[in-house]
Amino acid sequence: MPNTRFWKALLYVILTLYAVITLIPFLWALSASFKPLSEIVAGGSNFLPKNFTLDNYKQIFLQQPLFFRWLLNSGIIAFSVTVSNLLLNSMAGYALARLYFRGRQFWFFLILAVLAIPAQVTLIPTFLILKAFGWLNSYQGMIVPSMVNATFIFMMRQFFVNFPKELEEAAQLDGLRTFGIFRHIVLPLAKPALAAQAIFVFMGSWNNFLLPVVILFDPEMFTLPLGLNTFKGQYISYWNYIMAASIVFTLPALALYAAFNRYFIQGVTFTGGKG
Repeated sequence: MPNTRFWKALLYVILTLYAVITLIPFLWALSASFKPLSEIVAGGSNFLPKNFTLDNYKQIFLQQPLFFRWLLNSGIIAFSVTVSNLLLNSMAGYALARLYFRGRQFWFFLILAVLAIPAQVTLIPTFLILKAFGWLNSYQGMIVPSMVNATFIFMMRQFFVNFPKELEEAAQLDGLRTFGIFRHIVLPLAKPALAAQAIFVFMGSWNNFLLPVVILFDPEMFTLPLGLNTFKGQYISYWNYIMAASIVFTLPALALYAAFNRYFIQGVTFTGGKG
């Protein structure tokens, strides 16, 4: 018993230290967003601003006319990508787990093979395809290539493999067909997996910089990560504005996590028996 308490206390100490180390950069960025540029570039490790100012936030909201447009672009793209992934990845995962059709194993192993391909390898083909369709510098060019994700198809497939068949069989006896079972029985009970997927997909799309920098060239179509890059010049970088914009940029992700935290902490493993 004493040994158990010791190891448990040690674990809490390690986790606390890890949390503090993780939070330090964020806290510094939050503090820097209220500092003038001269104080940031002067160096020093002070977390509390010596010359507290709200000018950085006033600058990005009032003096940068495209900031709200960048925020809107990021929101539209991230929301569309998240919704499409939740629907399409779940449908594909359910089909691979429950439906029997010719070539099912082939498609499953193909998805596993896609997981081994770095995203950077597909960047040039994606650019050429979007150019052929005339989708460069457009919402559809940002959304369509990201509508499905092999990682989360695999995750949802593994979730549905462990889904209790008794619930589906009972729904079949009540007259529901495959899509009805998926819509009314499976999806409502897949909230933990869907919540985890929503958070990861939204964060990936919200923070995406590589694809926008390749296909977006009109400042009005920039997403926020790409827009933040405009605060960097050849001879000077306005770190005070970058920090302020970064804090604003972080808030939607925090709000999403807070909204889905109740489901997210349940993990992606369904044990059955819950209505």
